[in-house]
Amino acid sequence: VQLVESGGGLVQAGGSLRLSCAASGSIFSINVMNWYRQAPGKQRELVATITSGGSTNYADSVKGRFTISRDSAKNTGYLQMNSLKPEDTAVYYCNARVLSTSTPPLLFDYWGQGTQVTVSS
Repeated sequence: VQLVESGGGLVQAGGSLRLSCAASGSIFSINVMNWYRQAPGKQRELVATITSGGSTNYADSVKGRFTISRDSAKNTGYLQMNSLKPEDTAVYYCNARVLSTSTPPLLFDYWGQGTQVTVSS
């Protein structure tokens, strides 16, 4: 299973970006998809979560500005980021808990390679 993020870049404060996370491989289902971020010199932090049932949860620092969503048919997740602030600057990572199509099926966490988001003031 591979996760590939895209959509990062440089944006001015107040701007928007939409990150995508495309999962491929022997996927039966994606139970949970998360977005994490890691700023230089800081620990990786959980930004947003979406379950297979569509329930979402957000870090307090992004509530009301970020929206997580998923397209289960495409095995793709998204993070819409609005009203971006310089403190949102970080490498953003997609993480997914995947149930494989193998026999027996395996539940395993996978990570993408990360995408850089830089917000200028």
